[in-house]
Amino acid sequence: MIASGTTSWTETADAVIRLGRFCAARGWVPATAGNFSVRAPSGRIAITASGTDKGALRQGDVLEAEVGAPPPPGSSAETPIHLALYAADPAIGAVVHMHSSHSTLLSRLREPEGAVVLAGYELLKALHPVRTHEVSVSVPVYANDQDTTRLAARAAADLGRPGLAPAFLIAGHGLTAWGRDAEEALRHAEALDFLFGIELEMRRLTR
Repeated sequence: MIASGTTSWTETADAVIRLGRFCAARGWVPATAGNFSVRAPSGRIAITASGTDKGALRQGDVLEAEVGAPPPPGSSAETPIHLALYAADPAIGAVVHMHSSHSTLLSRLREPEGAVVLAGYELLKALHPVRTHEVSVSVPVYANDQDTTRLAARAAADLGRPGLAPAFLIAGHGLTAWGRDAEEALRHAEALDFLFGIELEMRRLTR
């Protein structure tokens, strides 16, 4: 369980550490892949440092970032994406970026269409604010771009578009999901990864 409602910087950093451990235990952040962030009550952003084993994070591996400021030294290349999401929507309290096999593979397969469309699944109700399976939810797929500031601007511009999941895929790279707190961001990531696996299996069975 990822505790929400954190009240101190230490608790916020601990929430980031727990995100990393949860995802590492499921094989979603191989090697030093992935990054996680949580917004502290002060508005500061606790975010994982670059090149860290996300299953063995310590307090010193969690950096302090500021919305609207340059990424801190030692932060990952995806930090501008996190900061752009926080800047674009004050309701976002946590961001999860992971390189699971399902998200990486499906992002390559659906790059030409520019989206993964999920419809009719009961588990879609895990995504805020979906309340019924009788809905179609789209997960954008962006081309990979080493200019993550440019990629961040594209993702932030799509926030709030009707019918979009609280997430996007980067082709050949992985999934970025967010929520109002760490628990919700993780729930979104876990639900989507499961549905991506179902989509891949359906593709295999119907070929």
